[in-house]
Amino acid sequence: MASYLQIFSTFAKIGAFTIGGGYAMIPLIKDEIIRKGWMNEEDFPDIIALSQSAPGLLAVNISIFVGYRLRGTMGSIVATCGSITPPFLIILIIAMAFTGFQDHPVVIRIFQGIRPVVVALIAVPMLQMARKSNKTWWMWGMSIATILLVAFLNVSPIYILIVTIIVSYSLAKYRESRKREDTK
Repeated sequence: MASYLQIFSTFAKIGAFTIGGGYAMIPLIKDEIIRKGWMNEEDFPDIIALSQSAPGLLAVNISIFVGYRLRGTMGSIVATCGSITPPFLIILIIAMAFTGFQDHPVVIRIFQGIRPVVVALIAVPMLQMARKSNKTWWMWGMSIATILLVAFLNVSPIYILIVTIIVSYSLAKYRESRKREDTK
């Protein structure tokens, strides 16, 4: 079983060494918790889905779920503190040190250079999860349709989730009734 210190230090490391927050943290979080045996590859997409559906920051939600799984309520508190303390301190130091440099051309170029890396850090785990989760052409079609609807038509993900839940529920009920009829 993981100690509170191990949980805190793991999530503090994740919080300190990932740029971009949220989705950019997923590869490091995944590597850390799977390497330590805290979770397996099959459970990780479920944690991501739960974390996305809960209000708040993705990385904090992941730390809450993983911490809770490891050590209950106190584990979730320790993991959350670990994940938010380093970024808070880093932002505080940057804010104090760079208030006079925020419009400096070099600083602007540095942050512009970081953007493509953050995009790649977000894209890679999403593609890996898609490969593992989408086992049929129908699932791939739904994923691609969702990307197109959200990215190009600005359809709210909430509407897509509502429609998907209704359709999935209806199909499950239909299949259940067909099974009952076939067994009669």
